[in-house]
Amino acid sequence: MKLTRHQSPDASVDSIPNGFRLTVLDGDNQHYRVAQLDDYAKSARNALPHRTSLNLSLRARASGGSIPGTWGFGLWNDPFGLSIGFGGNQLRLPTLPNAIWFFHASEENYLSFSNPSTGSPGNGFLAQVFRSPILRFPVFSLKALARLVRVGLTLPFSRKKARASMNKIVEEQGVRLDVDVTEWHRYRFEWSPKRSAFWVDDTLALETSASPNPPLGLVIWIDNQYAAWRPDGKIGFGVLENTEPAWLEIEDLKSD
Repeated sequence: MKLTRHQSPDASVDSIPNGFRLTVLDGDNQHYRVAQLDDYAKSARNALPHRTSLNLSLRARASGGSIPGTWGFGLWNDPFGLSIGFGGNQLRLPTLPNAIWFFHASEENYLSFSNPSTGSPGNGFLAQVFRSPILRFPVFSLKALARLVRVGLTLPFSRKKARASMNKIVEEQGVRLDVDVTEWHRYRFEWSPKRSAFWVDDTLALETSASPNPPLGLVIWIDNQYAAWRPDGKIGFGVLENTEPAWLEIEDLKSD
């Protein structure tokens, strides 16, 4: 697996024995800081490399349990076009999310469309899956289009209704993991067309029939970004202050 390194100013991706250390330095809430490894940056979204199934495992630890922003590792379709910040990469228009990953989101984030009392958590350290219809313009599901139009029409007037509409479009499953992320643990997931499963240190953490739609790309990252679509419908996004440097270390990355 060939991984490409990306880092913004005040961030770095460095080699360590049998792996990598991704670091963002301390800084204010005016600048985006990201360190990332991926295998898709120069590919169009419809040419992302993973299309059928993948088993991935690695060992990881982070510098703290409440790092401002997000970090994690897994597969996604870069739904928000975030990669346009890297020079020379493909510009991707925003789309609906498809992902299977271990994902840490600080408390400023809320990345779930489901009912908070019965569905997936919106922040913390998560094993998480998103499955959405693939939008292929100009031909795609009229049902999905109708729901997207409904979201667009209701957003200015009722953010709660818009969020409920997204919950009908996007299937998600997730659990918050009770793990000391500052210690080394082995994380593994299996992705196939009809199943997603996650393990932490060989203990099954989540198994579900929800499975992201391909194609997908592998991403490993740490940043100071937050995004929130809260149960009350309020939306927020931006970057956060880091009062001290933060890092994610990975080693023994394997996939088949």
